[in-house]
Amino acid sequence: MMRSTAPQPPQPPAHPVDQVPPIGKLLVLGFQHVLAFYAGAVVVPLVIASGLGLDEQTLIHLINADLFTCGIASIIQSAGIGTRIGVRLPLIQGVTFTAVSPLIAIGAAATPAGADPTTGLATMYGSIIAAGLIVFFVAPYFAKLLKFFPPVVTGTLLTVMGVTLIAVSAGDIVAWGASSPDGPDPAATIRGLCYALATIAIIVLVQRLFTGFLATLSVLLGLVVMTLVAFALGDADFSGVTGASWAGVTYPFFFGLPKFSATAILSMLIVMAITAVETTGDVFATGEVVGKRITPRHIANALRADGLSTVLGGILNSFPYTCFAQNVGLVRLTRVKSRWVVTVAGVIMILLGLLPKAGAVVASIPQPVIGGASLAMFASVAVVGIQTLSAVDMRDNRNAVIVSTSLGLAMLVTLKPDIAAALPSWLRIVFGSGVTIGALAAIVLNLLFFHVGRSSGPGVAVVQGRPVPLDEVNAMSREQFVAAFSQMFTGQTWPVERAWEHRPFASTADLRRAFEDEVLAATEEEQEELIGGYEDIVDLLLTDSGDDQSKVDTTSLAFGEFDDQEERELRALGAAYRERFSRPLVMCVSNLSDRARIIESGWRRVESSPAREARFALGEVIDIADERFDALVADANPVRAAWTEGFEQLD
Repeated sequence: MMRSTAPQPPQPPAHPVDQVPPIGKLLVLGFQHVLAFYAGAVVVPLVIASGLGLDEQTLIHLINADLFTCGIASIIQSAGIGTRIGVRLPLIQGVTFTAVSPLIAIGAAATPAGADPTTGLATMYGSIIAAGLIVFFVAPYFAKLLKFFPPVVTGTLLTVMGVTLIAVSAGDIVAWGASSPDGPDPAATIRGLCYALATIAIIVLVQRLFTGFLATLSVLLGLVVMTLVAFALGDADFSGVTGASWAGVTYPFFFGLPKFSATAILSMLIVMAITAVETTGDVFATGEVVGKRITPRHIANALRADGLSTVLGGILNSFPYTCFAQNVGLVRLTRVKSRWVVTVAGVIMILLGLLPKAGAVVASIPQPVIGGASLAMFASVAVVGIQTLSAVDMRDNRNAVIVSTSLGLAMLVTLKPDIAAALPSWLRIVFGSGVTIGALAAIVLNLLFFHVGRSSGPGVAVVQGRPVPLDEVNAMSREQFVAAFSQMFTGQTWPVERAWEHRPFASTADLRRAFEDEVLAATEEEQEELIGGYEDIVDLLLTDSGDDQSKVDTTSLAFGEFDDQEERELRALGAAYRERFSRPLVMCVSNLSDRARIIESGWRRVESSPAREARFALGEVIDIADERFDALVADANPVRAAWTEGFEQLD
């Protein structure tokens, strides 16, 4: 007797991130990513080599090592290793501009007077390896410490980075005039300034005339056009290209075994902390573009990839790595979401890194042209910092002091670099870089003003910008208590008012339970009224409606744009639920993982009995209140919240 087998349901299609385009399309799209990334990749070794006075052969090696390691790092991030390394999103990895000034300071401080400029590279690579290892192992913890770097800190750091790095660009622009054996040569200085200004003009013109992908090539076009002009006028020398070999492989520790300096490692750790914030932002932005919700686990995996890639950078004679924001914009522009496109781009970069002639071509770019291009790029970093600071309340004197003091110290060191020479060696690296001293000042002052005080316990809420510990909560009047915790519930304050009557609270957990108990103990009419005050999840996802707190709740969702079919099904779901139960469809965002889960869970709830669904909806309200309470505690005391919460969800 033959058995009949039921047909298997069709497997759902792979997420666009995991789909593999045809090989031809993969190659074209991967090369496009390399073009958008290339200028930013090669500028960093160019500027560092110029700042340390390295010769052309060393520069060629640094460029090839950078491209080779960039390719490996991009494959690690996009394809992933195991289950914990790599975020598996279309993210290109590149050398971070944040590291330029500190690396020059480290290399210069570790090079004795009159010695070979490559002497300091061993200390530079030692700090890179150590910082990368630390980032790799603390990645899950840092994913919980993002509130430790609010906009006032990150905005200050980005502004300091951009402003102080302009000094490096200025040195390249006037390099011809300053290098004359008979003293400063005004004619050579003016010639170099003309090349730099023309490079900037081309970059601006391309960005003015073009949009989208072509605009992302503005720096590359500026470098190429002005280098060709310089070659035609006899100011660019490509003889090094002829002497360079066609193939070559960078091998580990090319410049000698790494040396480890505590101050150099501290300087690089500050850089890696800044890039970790940058990586986090890029991961969230990419998740939004490709329609994936980003969780702490994704952030931890991305940071582990950053750490591992940075360690490889130190071993393979390259630099620290982070996600490249311009390629995030390219993903948004092209709407090609496959991470395998970036993996192919990584393979192309590895091949370019094996071609010393390609590095020799880049090394032949005249210094003033490099200076013009890097000035435009570094100034744009400062603009991003200013944009970030525009969201900071400067009427709060604490924020103003953080920004002004950090920027002032950074400019002091930048304008008077000889200050470091008068200090002990253990302070020389810190004060040898405007970025390092500016970053330290911003981080320490933020801790001092916002996280260190006479609090008698961990913060529970923030009242008028100040963390409030539990003993002060117990001493609050009813009105003060309601004002501090009213955002936990939408539309109703009675759960908070009744929870106040349970004072004093022995612990934060007791305070949390008081809110939950009051919701569960309320009458059915009160519970129904409470649920009815919340925004329908369908409206939150498809429109801009909803109160401010509900919008904050949904900021962690990164589902991207819903297509027409999904939008129709969501609207039908919301209408069916409201018709059956006469209330909005309430969902806690922490319980949502993807689009299919929303729709599947919603229709299952539509089919539930009224009694069961009433309990379920009330549970969602309590879950939302729990999430908001966690946010209150984290805002009040982010350091403690980060270290005391369980980390198992990040594994």
